Amino acid sequence: MNNRSFNDYRISDEIKRALTVLKYETPTEVQTEVIPLALEKQDLVVKSQTGSGKTAAFGIPVCEMLEWEEKRPQALILTPTRELAVQVREDLTNIGRFKRIKAVAVYGKEPFAKQKEELKQKTHVVVGTPGRVMDHIGRETLVLDQIKYLIIDEADEMLNMGFIDEVKKIIKQLPSNRVTMVFSATLPKDIENLCHQYMKDPAKIEIASAGMTTDTIKHSLINVQEEVKLALLKDVTVVENPDSCIIFCNTKEHVDTVFAELEASQYSVEKLHGGLEQEDRFAVMDGFKIGNFRYLVATDVAARGIDIDNVTLVINYDVPMEKESYVHRTGRTGRAGKKGRAITFALPYEGKYLRAIERYISFEIDEAEAPTKQEVAKMQRAFEEKLSGRRVVRNNKTARINQDITKLQFSGGKNKKIRAVDFVGTIAKIPGVSADDIGIITIQENWSYVDILNGKGSLVLQAMENTTVKGKKLKVSKAKK
Repeated sequence: MNNRSFNDYRISDEIKRALTVLKYETPTEVQTEVIPLALEKQDLVVKSQTGSGKTAAFGIPVCEMLEWEEKRPQALILTPTRELAVQVREDLTNIGRFKRIKAVAVYGKEPFAKQKEELKQKTHVVVGTPGRVMDHIGRETLVLDQIKYLIIDEADEMLNMGFIDEVKKIIKQLPSNRVTMVFSATLPKDIENLCHQYMKDPAKIEIASAGMTTDTIKHSLINVQEEVKLALLKDVTVVENPDSCIIFCNTKEHVDTVFAELEASQYSVEKLHGGLEQEDRFAVMDGFKIGNFRYLVATDVAARGIDIDNVTLVINYDVPMEKESYVHRTGRTGRAGKKGRAITFALPYEGKYLRAIERYISFEIDEAEAPTKQEVAKMQRAFEEKLSGRRVVRNNKTARINQDITKLQFSGGKNKKIRAVDFVGTIAKIPGVSADDIGIITIQENWSYVDILNGKGSLVLQAMENTTVKGKKLKVSKAKK
């Protein structure tokens, strides 16, 4: 039993306060192993499954060690997908919220100019996909001379997606006196070689597959014929009646078919696959997080980058062809110590994929029977009642940490030679307000944005309507976003 608490670590009150608001109560196994060594600035190779809490394992020590005053990026985090980059950026912003840590995500399919503008601001952490990070380095919009921490997240997936050469090129351009941490669900030979080549005597941490034990997730398998798969899906969702469910398919065509069928049956459902526009993908992810719909039909694009604590059921509508995908899909449930359920539908010819998965996860998946007509009929009413109600999300971390924060917009920025310190100096003089109540400050060409913490937004807004900044009268309002 883990009796540790985050108070046992040498971390500042600002970080501890964020962890309390985020309801990070007891460190997970990977956090217990990683945090003390990371705070000692030790290079680390960590083998740990998805859902084990590894983002906080590196996020907490990195946010702790960053120097707020430094304007240039001090930490670079490489991720294989855009979705994961956005998720990690959000997690680090939340952990570093009261220390005013500014994290920026850079990835393809988003305007380069927008990211370039963000990187001109004081930025502590850059999270990005290798291709876009290379672009920014090449165009000198990402300056690397102050990078002290490099984190390579989901390293095995980087390898699968063919990014390893780009990762190596990026590493070669970083300062040599940095701390490097590699996190991976598996450690193929190429990843081990990368670690030996570019790391200084790394400590190796291997966490038993917490995401793959039958303690937190109940795994089962239903054998089915292709023509009755959709009917089986509906029967299973009625009997299981999940609060929140992800249905994984192997192709976007299958996603579209399943989505259309469930939507026609009045399910509260959305779909997610690589064929959607980037903006739509993020909108769907955000909608699922905040509880706008209960069912998400998705390809493996969603298996990484969705960090939602209360997905109660994962259904593999198609058996994944790659054994690693099974781990990443089912790791969306049973997170943060909660119980979860993973059900896989298997067609007669998919036995070879299942055997490979079972060898990989080191246990046999229990076979289950399809629900009977009587079981479905018995649960139908409860299912319909839940279907018509909105999903309640009790654990949206970002909403919780932002609830006392107001973002103010000021009509002046670099054009009026205003700096972050000018806002701090002015706002901290307001009666009842201190520098601790001021969060992230973003200075753009014609506008500035200041986060006011601790529920003091209205107080500051009122006071700043009649107060000058650096002798200049600026219009102030609540920011729209």
